[in-house]
Amino acid sequence: MPYPGKSPTPDLKPFVKWAGGKRKLLPDIVDNLPEGWDGMTYYEPFVGGGAALFGLRPSKAVACDMNSELMAAYRALKDDAGGLISRLAELARDISEKRYYEVRAMDRQEGYASLSDCERAARLIYLNRTCYNGLYRVNSRGLFNVPRGSYVDPKVLDEAALRAVSAYLRKAKVRLMCGDFAEAVKDAGEGSFVYFDPPYHAPDRNFTSYQSGGFGEDEQERLRDVFAGLAGRGARCLLSNADTPFVRDLYRRKGFKAVSVKAVRVINSRAAGRGKVGEVLIRNYWPCGGPQAGGFRSGKGFRTARRFGRSALPSPWLSVGLSDFRSGGLVRL
Repeated sequence: MPYPGKSPTPDLKPFVKWAGGKRKLLPDIVDNLPEGWDGMTYYEPFVGGGAALFGLRPSKAVACDMNSELMAAYRALKDDAGGLISRLAELARDISEKRYYEVRAMDRQEGYASLSDCERAARLIYLNRTCYNGLYRVNSRGLFNVPRGSYVDPKVLDEAALRAVSAYLRKAKVRLMCGDFAEAVKDAGEGSFVYFDPPYHAPDRNFTSYQSGGFGEDEQERLRDVFAGLAGRGARCLLSNADTPFVRDLYRRKGFKAVSVKAVRVINSRAAGRGKVGEVLIRNYWPCGGPQAGGFRSGKGFRTARRFGRSALPSPWLSVGLSDFRSGGLVRL
């Protein structure tokens, strides 16, 4: 599901299951892309499993995440996919309960930090494919603590998908980073498109331990300040989050647009937490097609919307006058 001009590559998809993955939300993201985004440098500071990155396939990007295990996997795929595949093939030969807990315990052993990116990546993918519901969760010490799942024959090694990701990362100009979201976007400005997909605001604090330390409301506020700063520097910014009063209030300011969407969430620690949930997209620009469209209406944008199986229906808009906008589609803050 690439943007216009990119040939379909069915095997290019997330190589791990990841909570908050954007494959189901991708059509809404496409409907809200800024004009000319594919000529900009794309930044994704919370890249996660890469559903947006691999769906949009920008030719120049900065992909970052705080999760060091995840970013080791990205580096391994870019630099030595063959080595990763060989190591993962060895692990995939034994998916017994005993072997699962042996592999899980590796991060509790001395010398784990000295393992190569390929070794850490193989462990991550193995656990991701065999753990309960594909969760990634760590305890307060940063140690992976998800129990084994009940799978008969999980597909631990998907070589075609791994090689497709490797080929994209090597062909495109994708810079990989591991660290804070603010550091990832410090060079963004005019000519940049930034997509923020943080851990969603969760008032009940259920299932937020993707990384030790969590992502609380103070971090959500800091993210809002980074978003506003980037918008002031001329960057096009798009953010997805839970549609909660707290998030709405954070971004309730002149020049920020809120669009309500529904997405299907399939990874959650409890079955009751799966299904359609309310989400919101926040942006600081008119999308392709202009304010009257709310999405794609003609030209290459419309073809992209059709490729995702959506019609170019208007999106909900907050009441903001045209005088609030500069030429070029940027919101005046």
